[in-house]
Amino acid sequence: MGDKEAMAKIKMLQCLIHEFVWHKLSADNMDPDFVERRRIGLENFLLRVACHPVLCHDKIFTSFLNQESGWKEALNEAGLQGKADSRLKSLSATFRVRNPDKRFTELKHYSDELQSVISHLLRVRARVADRLYGVYKVHGNYGRVFRYEWSAIEKEMGDGLQSAGHHMDVYAASIDDILEEEEHYADQLKEYLFYAEALRAVCRKHELMQYDLEMSALDLVSKKQQCEELATGTVRTFSLKGMTSKLFGQETPEQRESKIKQLEEQIEEGEEQLKVQNEDSRDFVQNAWLEIERFKDQKNRDLKEALINYAVMQISMCKKGIQVWTNAKECFSKM
Repeated sequence: MGDKEAMAKIKMLQCLIHEFVWHKLSADNMDPDFVERRRIGLENFLLRVACHPVLCHDKIFTSFLNQESGWKEALNEAGLQGKADSRLKSLSATFRVRNPDKRFTELKHYSDELQSVISHLLRVRARVADRLYGVYKVHGNYGRVFRYEWSAIEKEMGDGLQSAGHHMDVYAASIDDILEEEEHYADQLKEYLFYAEALRAVCRKHELMQYDLEMSALDLVSKKQQCEELATGTVRTFSLKGMTSKLFGQETPEQRESKIKQLEEQIEEGEEQLKVQNEDSRDFVQNAWLEIERFKDQKNRDLKEALINYAVMQISMCKKGIQVWTNAKECFSKM
């Protein structure tokens, strides 16, 4: 996949704070819960890279695992950042490629849509979590009223009210662990925001390669035309060279032969360069689609697992809510 993919992966390693975090969870990088959450996220990502048949042998990755210091310097020396930041050239290539590969165009649109859908899902989840937090804390208010305020003025119902209040307090306190678990599943979805960006990086890399390939082909055609015009002495299209020849006279045969020879050498070099670029492009496309197919399989498994686990967690949470109110009902019945 090349330097673009490697840089996209490294950026994921460097990212410590995700967006779309539910705002009541601590984002303080010294908070133990936050540190543990990020540790789990980093460990999961490192396991993914270690399972990759190519990236697991990357020198920067192995130095990150084996060296406490020095791996950042190796990253800087590799120059990946500079290679990945050619955005202006990439933007130019996007609009100027004459024959874009339909597969990569569709892949870029898919990555945009995937990132948009996951972003929207995470925003909705954050809003739902905020409302759920409020609902649970209302149960804490129930517990306070039952245990301290109402039971204090009711002699016969006091024990039942206090018991019911205890169940409400336990239920209200459980929301922090629930949302912490939810955040774990949300982190699995957030990971695919970065994978979508990695897909776009692959598409940009292909656009740049295709753009360079087309520019080399055009340059070769132009040189062949110049060589033919010099050999025949005819100019097919308007050019500054043609006007100069008419104003100042034709070149001498020796000058023409020298330029023809120079152009023939440039044409030979251009044909060899074009051949190498075509081979590089074919290799890139082949390797890219192997990675993309691997990504699709992994994505289907990961998202399926995350969504199923999230649904199971929601079912368990609802069952606990039912159990709390069932216990409260029994307390009320004994009064």
